[in-house]
Amino acid sequence: MEISDKLLCLFSTDVSEENDRYVIEVPKREVETGDIDPGEVYRVALISRDRDGEDADTATEKPSAPSEPQPPVEVGETRYVEIEDIGKQGDGIARVERGYVIIVPGAEVGERVKIEISEVKSNFAVGEIIEETF
Repeated sequence: MEISDKLLCLFSTDVSEENDRYVIEVPKREVETGDIDPGEVYRVALISRDRDGEDADTATEKPSAPSEPQPPVEVGETRYVEIEDIGKQGDGIARVERGYVIIVPGAEVGERVKIEISEVKSNFAVGEIIEETF
């Protein structure tokens, strides 16, 4: 799957029914970070979370095809990031190029930390804090 360089944000959400229409909620952080503005019109792409009947979170990672964008980070790479959010498990969340998510255990919202990438998946990476603030 090719993802446009014009991608402003990427998030998971539910589709809910409301009277005679269906509604997709945009997380508040996407507006607060300035990626999108209320009242503007955007194109929306929906990507299935299922892979051959399996939930994408539990499916075995398959090597990506050469035409698919590669993660913008590599194992062992160091980065300076700002924690923008807290995930469901309590880990810090940072976003880098194209909205790619880096999970940072032990980090708090607003912290700026130096991390080393310890794990890379197609849609997220995990980074360990090596310096508290920068």
